[in-house]
Amino acid sequence: MSAVKEADIREPLILGDKTFHQITEDVCQPIENPAPRGWYILLGIASIIALYGIGCILYLLAEGIGTWGLNNSVDWAWDITNFVWWVGIGHAGTLISAVLLLFRQKWRMAVNRSAEAMTIFAVMMAAVFPGIHMGRIWVSYWVLPLPNQFGSLWVNFNSPLLWDVFAISTYFSVSLVFWYIGLIPDFATIRDRLTKPLPKKIYGILSFGWSGRAKHWNRFEIVSLVLAGIATPLVFSVHSIVSFDFATSVIPGWHTTIFPPYFVAGAVFSGFAMVQTLMLIVRKVMKLEAYIHTKHVEYMNIVIMVTGSLVGIAYITELFMAWYSGVEYEQYAFINRATGPMAWAYWVMMTCNVISPQLMWWKSLRRNLMFTFIMSIVVNVGMWFERFVIIVTSLYRGHMPSTWVHFFPTWVDVGVFVGTMGIFSVLYLLYARFFPVLAISEVKTILKSSGENYKNDFGAGEGYYNQQHDHEVHDTDVEVESFEEVSVTETKEATHVEVTAEKEVTNELSAEEFDAKKEELIQKLGEASAENADDLKKISGVGPVFEQTLNSIGIFTFEQVSKMTKEEYDLLDSLTKAFPGRAERDDWAGQAKKLMDNN
Repeated sequence: MSAVKEADIREPLILGDKTFHQITEDVCQPIENPAPRGWYILLGIASIIALYGIGCILYLLAEGIGTWGLNNSVDWAWDITNFVWWVGIGHAGTLISAVLLLFRQKWRMAVNRSAEAMTIFAVMMAAVFPGIHMGRIWVSYWVLPLPNQFGSLWVNFNSPLLWDVFAISTYFSVSLVFWYIGLIPDFATIRDRLTKPLPKKIYGILSFGWSGRAKHWNRFEIVSLVLAGIATPLVFSVHSIVSFDFATSVIPGWHTTIFPPYFVAGAVFSGFAMVQTLMLIVRKVMKLEAYIHTKHVEYMNIVIMVTGSLVGIAYITELFMAWYSGVEYEQYAFINRATGPMAWAYWVMMTCNVISPQLMWWKSLRRNLMFTFIMSIVVNVGMWFERFVIIVTSLYRGHMPSTWVHFFPTWVDVGVFVGTMGIFSVLYLLYARFFPVLAISEVKTILKSSGENYKNDFGAGEGYYNQQHDHEVHDTDVEVESFEEVSVTETKEATHVEVTAEKEVTNELSAEEFDAKKEELIQKLGEASAENADDLKKISGVGPVFEQTLNSIGIFTFEQVSKMTKEEYDLLDSLTKAFPGRAERDDWAGQAKKLMDNN
């Protein structure tokens, strides 16, 4: 990995005095420590809402979709509105992960993991609605491409909902694999840090035997790029296919050729807004302000501003085409939207989706966290109303006035929608509790180029590598910090570097100086013998050879290491000089205290 310093004009993406070890500690802390009371309270509230939603769905399946507020004219309403809205929310995750990965955008690394999780859960919620909309959910497998032995099923292939099945199942599968592949190195890191047998075993299974070898990293990079290449077209194709459910009809207000790009822009618009909502909460609760800060918020707000402007252009284009067509039914559909009985929904949509994003032109506003949080909720409210306006206001006023009806949702409509939000919240809370919310390995890759301290002094400060040691130290750090299993070849190489460095430094000190410093260090740490020696290799950064070096100095136990402060670290560096600053950077004292507590 290169340690090329970015231009000073670029704002750092990692704030504060952060090291590789500190990144691991910050991200793993919520997983390793007991969950706070607030998490249990939120999980309890979300679970109650989720159970209520599941109850509404079961009631719906028992009584039929007549429990919804549907009628002869409005046969699609809240169900399809919610379906399209949830699918749209899921677009941001794939865009952040796949498209921005291909363009090598560093700022994505702080938000991609949670955005991908949001995608998975949002698509799961979206899949609920077509299933229950069909009414007979027990035969929902009819929409799949089954062989003729199952009976005459070809009629189902004429339904536009079949396109949605293919599009969403493909989108979900690719997004899930992409998300999970990115998690594997981080699962291995958690595996190596845990001491309790059961959690260690679970994360060991999830990590697929990852060892951090160069071969593993090479395959990881290849698979990530291949999946990104596959997922990128899906960003544009999935919501285009969903829009065809409407665009291929002859209903005024639906028969619009700009729906595919219009829906894609709206999906990215709402998806990024939901990412903002979730990440601002996670950032505060999990104390990740150093990794998710105003610069990340600003970048995402710029995307929201651009896509919101595209959505506004699409609204204006719809009005223009209705006027230019000369078709009175088409013209009436849009006049009725703006002035009819449901004009309030139309103007809520216009206010939230067209006017509010334009406030992002002011830099002070798009960098304001509270304003961003409020706006993210406003945008998602507006996007829900957009789907509602497109569906309901195009159906409740047909060609014949005798078919004109009004639509009123029932408690089942509301309950199912609110319930899916509860299920989504439960899944996201469980993810934030047991999964790393930041991509540990990816965030580490930008520390030296985009970290605040490195940008200021190129890592020459206390606790960091000096420039001349940069390459050797980093290569070894990735290997021994995160993973237990190291190949024999790699171990030998690291050992050779350590031994060489030790010999060079030993030659710099006279025998009297070396003995004096050694005695001073042991006096501060206390004496110990090989009889009660601990396995110092359990400390990240201590290999077999370096353990022998510590033993030769007189350091045998975790208790001795736990007493190390800045002064002792400096003494140790002056004696070994294998990798100056490593012991302090990796917090050997803190690691030793944890190992003592676990024992």
